[in-house]
Amino acid sequence: MAMKKIIEILIPTLVLLVAALGFYKWNDIAQLQTIATVRTQVPKEKNETARPDSITTPASNVKVISDKKVSTVVKQTSKNVFVDCLPGVWPGFRGNNRDNIAIINAPVVYQWGTSGPPELWGVDLGEGYAGAAVNNSRVYVLDYDLEKQVDVLRCFTLADGNEVWRLPYPAAVGKQHGVSRTIPAVNDKYVVTMGVLCKVTCTDAITGKMIWQHDLVKEYGTKVPEWYAAQCPIIDGNAAIIAPGSKALMVAFDLKTGNELWHVDNPDNWQMTHSSIMPAIINKEKLYIYCASGGVAGVSAKGILKFKTPDWIVHTSNIPTPVPVGDNMIFLSGGYGAGCAMLRLTPSGDGYKTSFDFKLKEKEFGAYQQTPIFFNGNIYGVIPDNQLVCMDLAGKVLWKSGRARFNWNSYVCVNGIIFLLTDKGELVAVAAKSDSYQELSRTNVMPEGKEFWAPIAVAGQRMLIRDLTRMKCLYIGDKKP
Repeated sequence: MAMKKIIEILIPTLVLLVAALGFYKWNDIAQLQTIATVRTQVPKEKNETARPDSITTPASNVKVISDKKVSTVVKQTSKNVFVDCLPGVWPGFRGNNRDNIAIINAPVVYQWGTSGPPELWGVDLGEGYAGAAVNNSRVYVLDYDLEKQVDVLRCFTLADGNEVWRLPYPAAVGKQHGVSRTIPAVNDKYVVTMGVLCKVTCTDAITGKMIWQHDLVKEYGTKVPEWYAAQCPIIDGNAAIIAPGSKALMVAFDLKTGNELWHVDNPDNWQMTHSSIMPAIINKEKLYIYCASGGVAGVSAKGILKFKTPDWIVHTSNIPTPVPVGDNMIFLSGGYGAGCAMLRLTPSGDGYKTSFDFKLKEKEFGAYQQTPIFFNGNIYGVIPDNQLVCMDLAGKVLWKSGRARFNWNSYVCVNGIIFLLTDKGELVAVAAKSDSYQELSRTNVMPEGKEFWAPIAVAGQRMLIRDLTRMKCLYIGDKKP
């Protein structure tokens, strides 16, 4: 009887002990597998329901297509992530229509006196020229941490600049006149980025969880451009559109899976440049226009090459994107002697024949860094002598800004006003009119800054500017935010 009682007591005790040890081991493994627990409460918009309050992302769910050893850790950095949904979307490079024009259904103030526009918030960034994308009251910037040698996708609240999360991944480089240069493409579900070493990453826009990643160097033989990658991805429908160069002139990746949807061969071995792909409607057909190292090409939305010409090449630092200016015309510009050209596309068989309406030397109209703006039938851009110039579609210069100089700094058009940054950190407002240069105001918004090269983003009455190491959110509305 005594032995029976001992067994009755001992067996349950042993069971409990084994269970406790098993739970401890399971919990230890689970902690090692967990990449992130990110708070994901977001404003309801467009009849969408808010996502769960938190998501735990196991490492096995991250599809790293080209390198299984990549280690990523999403870091939640702010609990203040639920804010009223603010108006305005700037979903990537050059805004909603990739034209660098913001049309706001609200008054825009452009005269502030000496005080300048109200500064709502500011954040420090790693050295570079990567601008912001904005969607659903969140600001996305692909930053770079030089000390840790990682690209870092950072997500901030538009209202107050609090950082919600950050996603780093390895990309070992040194400073090359700054580091970061690309702008994310974002929609309601996904953020697509191009890192300094040409790693294309798709991330959950709310949680910061990496979904997939392609290493273009390993998969396509991409040659990283001098001064690192500057191509800004495109999201179009369910696809991310990228121009790798080398083995592929252009590819489309499925946003959900990362699988290749289509692939355009590159028999001439054209390489990636700092320019970005530009969507255009040509003869009622959507084309993706790209300036590669060996010329200009156009690819249909189905992944079919429609034209290719070696008759326009920017031999040094091809940065400005093509600018659609009509049903069958593309304006091209560059620096370092390239000047500008008006490319005409004429339907021919299943594709297009190319010709040029004009070519001008850079002293008449060229663009080193910023892509010109096509607005109300005219082209506005900063030419190599640093003047703002207005030119018509026939190549006739209508006016120049004279003593007003803007160097390589960023500019944007908002409700018919061109806002430009100067080397002194001034924000200058100019009327986008064809008759003469009309400066409306000039005020210093970042006197301590330098190299205001990052493209400006505008979301509602908020304007995001940055210099080499800091980003600010300015308010250009008429009422206190």
